[in-house]
Amino acid sequence: MLTALLIMVREGFEAALVVAIVYAYLRRIGRTDLSRAMWGGVLAAAGLAVVAGVVIHLTVGSLDGAARLRAFAAITVTAVCVLTWMVFWMRKQARAIKGQLQHEIDEAINSGGNVRAAITAVAFFAVAREGLEAALFLIAAATEESGADVLLGAVIGLAIASVLGYLVVLGGRRLPMATFFKVTGLMLIVFAAGLLARSVAYLQYAGDLGTVWNNVYDLTRYESLTTGTETGRFLAAFFGWDPRPAVEQVLAWAAYLGVVSWLYLRSPRSSQPERPGHVPTPVRGATRG
Repeated sequence: MLTALLIMVREGFEAALVVAIVYAYLRRIGRTDLSRAMWGGVLAAAGLAVVAGVVIHLTVGSLDGAARLRAFAAITVTAVCVLTWMVFWMRKQARAIKGQLQHEIDEAINSGGNVRAAITAVAFFAVAREGLEAALFLIAAATEESGADVLLGAVIGLAIASVLGYLVVLGGRRLPMATFFKVTGLMLIVFAAGLLARSVAYLQYAGDLGTVWNNVYDLTRYESLTTGTETGRFLAAFFGWDPRPAVEQVLAWAAYLGVVSWLYLRSPRSSQPERPGHVPTPVRGATRG
């Protein structure tokens, strides 16, 4: 449950932040009449994420044996790739996302077309990315935890993320966002390292990948470290823990964690000077979509 909670706090906060920025800007320019269109886009994006998650879950659930293990491996590897891209993208774009969204809203209002449809699209595409990522990560987490625990953790995490988003923008308060994204980014890197190690294990269980050294260590005598306990399941879901791993699992985990953490923590090179704050584009007359 804790794994799903942490995932949804991070992903849900990004989505909540997007929604809060869009709504606050509509209120600032006096176009709260477009808020219903915004919420329509948000709900459509959330629905798409839920449908995608259910389809993937049912598809994988219908498999068994080696095919099921290969599907799990494919899901976890995909999640690792998306997670890796996401933490670096967010580190680069965190400062510019507010101005970018405001610019897109200005473009939509001044386009002269269907303003409500344009605002719906802005909200939909901004939230859909977060929703689809969250669905993928939760499915990956569910390969080691029960569906009920994952669902409960996701709901609690989403509630926390919504409150954080409100406090940051609508509440007028400030959270240490740079620290928040840095810490949660590192946590997601650890989670991704665990997913990569599990994908190696799935392929080995399926017989598609061999090993040169099985059981590097064996801690199965400690019951709390096995997946038969809540502690063991959490360690497996979040850290990719295996009480009796093959050397390839250990190497995959250590190599990913070491290299990606180093790349993430080093100071990013700034290719251009920071842009000044966003200035609202004048909105055309009294035209309302």
